[in-house]
Amino acid sequence: MEKAFFQKIWEKQQRMDIVPPNEEIAGWANDLICLLYPEHSRCLFRSLQEIEENFYRLKDRLIHILNATQACHKKDNLDIAEAFFAQVPALYETLNTDVEAIVMGDPAAKSHFEVIRAYPGFQAIAFYRIAHALLKLDVPLIPRILTEHAHSQTGIDIHPGAEIDEYFFIDHGTGIVIGETARIGKYVKLYQGATLGALSVDKSMASMKRHPTVEDHVVIYSGATILGGETVIGHHSIIGGNVWLTRSVPPGSIVYHTPEITVEEGTIQL
Repeated sequence: MEKAFFQKIWEKQQRMDIVPPNEEIAGWANDLICLLYPEHSRCLFRSLQEIEENFYRLKDRLIHILNATQACHKKDNLDIAEAFFAQVPALYETLNTDVEAIVMGDPAAKSHFEVIRAYPGFQAIAFYRIAHALLKLDVPLIPRILTEHAHSQTGIDIHPGAEIDEYFFIDHGTGIVIGETARIGKYVKLYQGATLGALSVDKSMASMKRHPTVEDHVVIYSGATILGGETVIGHHSIIGGNVWLTRSVPPGSIVYHTPEITVEEGTIQL
């Protein structure tokens, strides 16, 4: 094989931004979730002191991850870690509202324990909320690694830049896409395959609001596609399954389409 090929790989390697392995970054976030919710995995601590010590170890691990990430070298990573962990109690309270929304909204949910341990929606939301908090502190790359890890595990794709309020409920979840500039209010419920996307994709639109706004108490059923930065779904609306929507709807709307399905009963000779 020609040396020129290997030379290209070598040159690219020299230019590569150094970042810790994705597994290390995702493992840190997973351990943080485990600290907050021992139901999530078997993370048991023998004393209050042990919980506190683990909390500060997680902060030290975040500092290590930030220090090891070349894109973070010019940032004050100690201040970033301090600021992030100062927000953890508030993040925990918001996640509690998400758990409550799932328990109250899903007739199949038997307990908070079941939701925390088994529901992919909770997993995706928890990783998103951690990633979003880091992104708001101007941390590069790592937030996207976290949400893409959750995406790979759950099939739920939430960009860390999306703004999502409390009591957020994802039911089933596979195939959900929530874009970078989406805005979602309180008590919103999304079913599998729902998309909050951009109406058109162009690099020049990077700084623009490209994704919809969903106001409080909206339900979006499976397969619905809602596109465009100027599209607003008014509060207390219901968006039916497989709807394609590129314009705003007022509060209290019911949006659906009526496919023609014909059932001819008893016409086949058995």
